[in-house]
Amino acid sequence: MLAAQAAPALADVKAGVDAWSAGNYAAAVQQWRPLADKGDADAQFNLAQAYKMGRGVAADLSRAEDLYGKAAAQGHVQASDTYGLMLFQRGERQKAMPFIRASAARGDARAEYILGVAHFNGDIVEKDWTRAYALVSMAQRAGLSQATGALTQMDAHIPLADRQKSVALAAQLSAQAEATRTSEATGTELGSKPTDAATRPIAAAPAGSARAGADYTLPSVARPAPALKAAAAPKSAASKPAPRSASALAPAAATNGAGAWRLQLGAFGVPGNAEKLWTALSKRPEMAGSRRQLVPAGKLTKLYAAGFSSKAKADKACAALKASKQECIVTS
Repeated sequence: MLAAQAAPALADVKAGVDAWSAGNYAAAVQQWRPLADKGDADAQFNLAQAYKMGRGVAADLSRAEDLYGKAAAQGHVQASDTYGLMLFQRGERQKAMPFIRASAARGDARAEYILGVAHFNGDIVEKDWTRAYALVSMAQRAGLSQATGALTQMDAHIPLADRQKSVALAAQLSAQAEATRTSEATGTELGSKPTDAATRPIAAAPAGSARAGADYTLPSVARPAPALKAAAAPKSAASKPAPRSASALAPAAATNGAGAWRLQLGAFGVPGNAEKLWTALSKRPEMAGSRRQLVPAGKLTKLYAAGFSSKAKADKACAALKASKQECIVTS
């Protein structure tokens, strides 16, 4: 009996998606509204999209947020991502943080950035500079422009040792995010999360128009995230002198001899992946003259490009790599 009742609802949601894709927004809203009122999470999410973009209905962000929240409460992943970001933007940061954490755990770059800044400042969440640098680095690699400026500020305060640790942590968090996404997708296929939008119809804007999906805080429309504070060192380092800049922390090249500088390029659970990355990067002109160096670190293998004759040359090579979205840390 339940299966028989589910089929018409799904058909109506799909009919709304078809109407939306054809540009008939009012017809789409007409399909979704009664279903949303009855508690269908997909219809709630799609109707929220319409209210957010002002298509088929007058734009109403308060109504959109309410609908995102209702869908999120039923486990709708895209609704949860958007709901958390909307809460954060209007100042409900404490309420937003559980959603931000969950979104970051799925690899959402905007959530990674917000959570990373929060960890740097010790704002709502615990202060953790290694995790902060890892999360913001991940957001930068995903193409979030704000992350680049945040990392520049962090470089002036976070000790080099913590930034080095962040490379391995970022690899670990990325692997966990991939596993989380796979688990959620599998759960949907098995029917354990019937409202997950990954495998059910959601509103999508026609080609050439504003995109649908959890895009409320994409860089083009986002308000600035909280500014990084020149925060004191984490409690674990409270008894130590205040952290200096990365260049001051790094040993002078004269004490190490020629070729002592290197770039940390990543940490891998599968050594073969380190080899693949080296094969790809070693052909780049800024890597000329460097040599591969693999260093075991527990269950991980760290990849270095070693042999740079000066910190200036290592810095230049690292800057070129970062410009192409490849994270690196200069060390000796």
